[in-house]
Amino acid sequence: QVQLVESGGGLVQPGGSLRLSCVASGIRFSLNNMGWYRQATEKSRELVASISPSGNTEDAYSVKGRLTIGRNNAKNTVYLQMNSPEPNDTAVYYCNRAPSSRAAAWGQGTRVTVSS
Repeated sequence: QVQLVESGGGLVQPGGSLRLSCVASGIRFSLNNMGWYRQATEKSRELVASISPSGNTEDAYSVKGRLTIGRNNAKNTVYLQMNSPEPNDTAVYYCNRAPSSRAAAWGQGTRVTVSS
């Protein structure tokens, strides 16, 4: 069965940095587009960045230049580097296959709070 385990969240100040990680099992990771999603309080879950098996990335306009997705196929791991996050980046972050129509069971997510 698919298991997605996110980690690395926490409290970060605006202008700081944070790196999220997600280890996937139960899928052929190296063959799948992967994405980072987020869900802020009282908002719908949204896809913020995706990456192809070969490393081509797509970012949501709202996060361009601040959130960068990466992957290590040998470690079945996808990363999200957050540089100079803003308060509106506060959310629970999840990884999964992309697009959302191909998503597997969701993990527990990792909470990121951007605040001074």
